[in-house]
Amino acid sequence: MKNSSLLFLLYLFIFSSCSIELEKINYGNEACHFCKMTIVDQQHASEAVTTKGKVFKYDALECMINDLKQKKDVEMALLYVNDYSSPGKLIEVQTSTFLISEKIKSPMGAYLSAFGNKEEAQKVLNSSGGNLYSWEEIQNQIK
Repeated sequence: MKNSSLLFLLYLFIFSSCSIELEKINYGNEACHFCKMTIVDQQHASEAVTTKGKVFKYDALECMINDLKQKKDVEMALLYVNDYSSPGKLIEVQTSTFLISEKIKSPMGAYLSAFGNKEEAQKVLNSSGGNLYSWEEIQNQIK
C-alpha cells in the first residue's frame, strides 16, 4: 500500500512539473532572464515556454528575440508578449502585429511594441509613426 501511494505521488510530481503553460509575471519582483533588469513594464514584457515546460520571462520583446537567437537548439512551445493596448495581457507572437516607433519607448530602447489587433496597431502607427512588422519580419529587425 505504501509503495503504490509513493509511486502515485512520484507520477503526480513528474507530470505536474512538466506542464507547458504560461506563468503569471510578477511585475516589479522578477528579473528578465536575458538582461537581468526587473520586469516592470506591463506593455512590453514577454514570456517563452519550452516544450519541456521551462519558463523564461523578459522585460522587453527585444530581450526575448535576442535570447531565442542564442537558444537555437531549444524548442519553444509558447511565445507570448504583452499587448501594448491591454497592459498585462499576454498575446501569442505568431498572431501579433509589431510596431517600431521612436515615439513609444520600450525598456531596452528598441522602440518595439506588440498589438493583438492589427487595426489597433495601425491606429497607433497613424498617430506615432514608425513601421509595422509580422513576427517573422520583426525577428530580422532586432539585432
